[in-house]
Amino acid sequence: MIEPADTCEPRALLDDALGWIARLKAGEPSAVDLEELQHWRAQSPLHEEAFREAVRVWRLVGTAGRELAEEASQKNASPPQIMSQSRALSRRVFAGGAIAASVAGVAVLHPPLDLWPSLQELSADYRTGKGERRMVALAPDVSLEMNTQTSIAVKPTQSALQIELVSGQTAVSVDLPQTRPLVVLAAGSKITASRARFDARCINGVVSVSCLEGSVSVAQGEFTLRFGKDEQVSYGADGVMRSSRVDPRRVTAWREGLLLFHDTPLVEVIEEVNRYRPGKIIIANADLSRRIVDGVFRVDRLEVLVEQVQRLFGARALALPGGVVLLG
Repeated sequence: MIEPADTCEPRALLDDALGWIARLKAGEPSAVDLEELQHWRAQSPLHEEAFREAVRVWRLVGTAGRELAEEASQKNASPPQIMSQSRALSRRVFAGGAIAASVAGVAVLHPPLDLWPSLQELSADYRTGKGERRMVALAPDVSLEMNTQTSIAVKPTQSALQIELVSGQTAVSVDLPQTRPLVVLAAGSKITASRARFDARCINGVVSVSCLEGSVSVAQGEFTLRFGKDEQVSYGADGVMRSSRVDPRRVTAWREGLLLFHDTPLVEVIEEVNRYRPGKIIIANADLSRRIVDGVFRVDRLEVLVEQVQRLFGARALALPGGVVLLG
């Protein structure tokens, strides 16, 4: 049974609503199924709106998936990848007026299921798509290695070379004079370094900065914390900064095409995997989302994850158009 959300956060309710639709689409729904769904929808106006939005998303994913499949078939190409160019994105997802203009506008600002980049990400100076990595030389002594789904905007000032990590993850190497350091803006804070190697990550407003060489400082409001090699500072929406020791091998594994997980809830594993593979994996079972995972996965062979979840946890998988997979 699909459990009601523990919170009225719209994103959590949308995921639950998608789980209900998957449950109904998987087979002939019983009278009990329909009665339970009606009870879920009646809990609040937010529940009802989440269900209506889930129906729109389901239809949108189906349309986008069919267009991707048709294009791949015509070109006799490999399975479709979500492209980074905004022009290709518009042509593939919104071609033919598949979505009404009002829905399309919302989808560009807040993409359902994160199936394509937001408007802010598309307007960045440097961006990578799913599964893509990119090297960028900002200056002779400043280089970036951008991980998958990373967007960076350049915003220099007179006193510093300044960029904004809109979202994603990047490895930074900097060797600049202290009088003109590199400043990285991320979720309302400033990361500053002049001679250092560090990894910066900003996903859904949660930021972590890991120093690999030299020293780095993070300033949030009036509070500044400076830290050195093999130390990490992280903070989220609560504004609380936390510091800890970090294993540099785990921090840099993505640069070798690896994802490392240790005692990690499956829901967090799926969230990370979704950043690398086309489409999206959705967990439609609360108990399954809490199962613990230990493992190493290659980013070019992530299809084995779904197979292992089915085998180890007895989960069932439902494949949908556009690379969407529901696990329950």
